[in-house]
Amino acid sequence: MKVAVEGCCHGELDKIYESISYLENKEGVKVDLLLCCGDFQAVRNEGDMKCMAVPAKYRHMQTFYKYYSGEKKAPVLTIFIGGNHEASNHLQELPYGGWVAPNIYYLGYAGVIRYKGVRIGGLSGIFKSHDFKKGHFEFPPYNPETLRSVYHIRNIDVFKLKQIKMPIDIFMTHDWPRGIYHYGNTNALLRQKKFLRQEVESSTLGSPAAADLLEHLQPSYWFSAHLHVKFAALMQHEAKNNAAPKITKFLSLDKCLPHRDFLQIVEVADRPGSSEQLEYDPEWLAILKATDNLQKPTCNFWNPPQDNGLHSRWDFSASEEAMMEVVSDLSGDLCIPENFSLTVPAYDPSQPQPHALPAYSTNPQTTELCATLSLTDIYILAGQSRMTYGEQGGKGATEEEDEEDSTGSADEPSDFPSDTSGLSSSYNPDEITIEDEWEEEEDVGVGCGEGKGMDAVVPEGQVGSQDSDRDSSPQRETANRLILPAPCAKPATEAPLHSLPRLSLPPPLACVSQGSSEEEGSFTAARVPKRTSGETTQSSAGQTGGTPQIKRRNQSIYTAVEDEESDS
Repeated sequence: MKVAVEGCCHGELDKIYESISYLENKEGVKVDLLLCCGDFQAVRNEGDMKCMAVPAKYRHMQTFYKYYSGEKKAPVLTIFIGGNHEASNHLQELPYGGWVAPNIYYLGYAGVIRYKGVRIGGLSGIFKSHDFKKGHFEFPPYNPETLRSVYHIRNIDVFKLKQIKMPIDIFMTHDWPRGIYHYGNTNALLRQKKFLRQEVESSTLGSPAAADLLEHLQPSYWFSAHLHVKFAALMQHEAKNNAAPKITKFLSLDKCLPHRDFLQIVEVADRPGSSEQLEYDPEWLAILKATDNLQKPTCNFWNPPQDNGLHSRWDFSASEEAMMEVVSDLSGDLCIPENFSLTVPAYDPSQPQPHALPAYSTNPQTTELCATLSLTDIYILAGQSRMTYGEQGGKGATEEEDEEDSTGSADEPSDFPSDTSGLSSSYNPDEITIEDEWEEEEDVGVGCGEGKGMDAVVPEGQVGSQDSDRDSSPQRETANRLILPAPCAKPATEAPLHSLPRLSLPPPLACVSQGSSEEEGSFTAARVPKRTSGETTQSSAGQTGGTPQIKRRNQSIYTAVEDEESDS
């Protein structure tokens, strides 16, 4: 089947679907599936924008709300993971994944599903060592710290994924697996992104957790984004159990902007006779059930069970019996129900509400799945913990203690021996938060790759013209809150978590590419036209050709005019 892979979405769904349509018409192909590798920005209304970790002046509504409201429907089935610029209050409603709009599916904190027999998995967020061992304690309204920590990946999700034994076809992460850049054209990468040289040469660029998963899962394809550059690699794994060594084809793509390699079509072998609908994966659901009681909404550090004599169980992989039990729970029907529903009002361009407060509620999809499989709604768990213990989401350490106990400290060694993220003396883009991101000042040709063919681009159009200066004042204290039950006086710590009382929904706020030679046949190439009118380019005058300056603000992601274009 034809799979369109997209890098950082940044809410530009209209442009992405237009580009896919152009590819289909030009190449005479039909795209079966779109995979988006993070920074999706499923922003439903103005309130959601205030739960997204970007400076206020870069909060633009973009086009997702049209698909959420029903004004438009995604023309191709779309699956995405979260990145580090998301409407976190929205995605937290769906910890196990679910529909954010008709035909647009989110994989959750971590997830595996099937489409046409192809197993597709993903891990949302980016790696940050000091949050990795914590639970999902964040709950809206966010403070400046939790607004960013909410999208940091956690070891509980990596632990779940490491219980997978059956082969994975496709896996997605937002940031790159650490070290993957040594398996592709590293020199070409550093010509385009000169400021990555120190991290690449010291092997500190990328996520050590993703590298751990890459070694364990060894999928046929691994897709990423985050660093805003196209890069392909071919990694041959060590042979296991006298079997032939597996090979992973890695591809990272750029952000959705003109003249950038943000979209590419990949040919993936499906399995004839498999369902044409999106399906649950029995092995993954069995793992979710087995690990349900391990989830703690705390900012205390948590270590997964190990075979060290301290735990009665450390292997949570799915047995055939457990998988059959899951199938029985679903009455033999693995098809994911198309049960999307609006949980907050959609943005209405005719009635803008720049002072709208963030809204948050439980999601019926999560409630239904948890009831069917006896799972805990992690979102409710975090909300109850917040009501009991306050913003820290548990009896966690203070901010100072957290810094002392982070993986950069000798007191709390990292899970990953190669993790030097807390010690690196230079800026590490794989761990960026919004304050730490960079703005590239490059030659006009560098961003697209030297000597390449046409890049994947989007049609000419106005970007960020609406809602460009929405009010960003927090005013979260009076926001609509989930109505949480009072905690028990003596909580039964032994009780199963799925027996937690349900939360009540709050009232609504209102009425309701052409691939480069680097891929060498691994990926089916396709072209999208460059803009043909109204565009200007920078003059070569004044360009030094040296290492680009790095600013500690990622302004370029959210500006309508890209750094390769003129400022006119």
